[in-house]
Amino acid sequence: MQQKSNINVGIVGATGYTGLELVKMLLKHPNFNLAYIANSEGQTTINKLHPSLNGVCEQEVKKANIDEMAESCELVFLALPHKTAMAYVKPLIAKGLKVVDLSADYRLPLDIYEAFYCPHTDVENLEHVVYGLPELNREALKRAKLVANPGCFPTSAILGLLPFMDKRIAHTPIIIDAKTGVSGAGKKLSEVTHFVNTNDNLFAYNPLMHRHAPEIANKLGVAFDEVNFVPHLVPITRGMLNSIYIQVSGDFDANAVLQEFYKNDKHIRVSAVPVDMKNVAGTNFCDIYVQRKGNMLFISSAIDNLMRGASSQALVNANIMMGLAEDTAIPDIAYVP
Repeated sequence: MQQKSNINVGIVGATGYTGLELVKMLLKHPNFNLAYIANSEGQTTINKLHPSLNGVCEQEVKKANIDEMAESCELVFLALPHKTAMAYVKPLIAKGLKVVDLSADYRLPLDIYEAFYCPHTDVENLEHVVYGLPELNREALKRAKLVANPGCFPTSAILGLLPFMDKRIAHTPIIIDAKTGVSGAGKKLSEVTHFVNTNDNLFAYNPLMHRHAPEIANKLGVAFDEVNFVPHLVPITRGMLNSIYIQVSGDFDANAVLQEFYKNDKHIRVSAVPVDMKNVAGTNFCDIYVQRKGNMLFISSAIDNLMRGASSQALVNANIMMGLAEDTAIPDIAYVP
């Protein structure tokens, strides 16, 4: 199939960290042209929002406008908070644009979403959204008009668990001990993410009831009560590491199962030693390690929360939606040291 070039795309929500990561990748993309950048206020340029782009990109940042997006773009990335995003999705889809939504607004069925977030104002589009985990829904993504980009915690947890769900003893607990860098909380200042609170510190937050837990349960096809998810905030900028524990049965080589399951997935790396955050920083890789002791399986997965947990995964989804190679313009060299 001949690949289309000069596909105009836009970003709404360029002020935050995920918006910046999208801009950085799109500037190097051979097929996508970053034709539209917007936030809630406009009247600035992208390098004023992100001085790291001085001398690289000084494109205008406009106040978000649906009609202007429709005139300028074929596909739009929404790097917006939940509730805000759905207000854009409905008119953009109606105007024939494709959308990759980085918020939580389309990741869950209506009843679960409203129980953990807020009332939903675009129920119609919930019916045909594709959950944007390529390893799970690659074929559906090729036909998608609206993609719900997964959350960072669910991405790393689901990828670690998927190969072993048919080995798991039914209804036994799934225990996920997760660590994330402070950038996962976004750019907005808060007491929790204040330097003096996070520096030289480590703590759990929203244990067992964090709103990413029902997303993990829903995509794995298990009851919410079976997922015991506890996230921790660690004093680093970026990165995510999961320690996952499940009970399994049967005689199998866990590493061989993992290797076979992901043999055709270029953004999964199976590790022979426990994984770490640094080796995936700045990339779309998910590194996974597994070890078995009796009927207990330990799975460790690592991603960059801003990249595989948000922006680079969004770009992979857009590549697939537009008929391009999924690794086009996706960084694959980690920020090491």
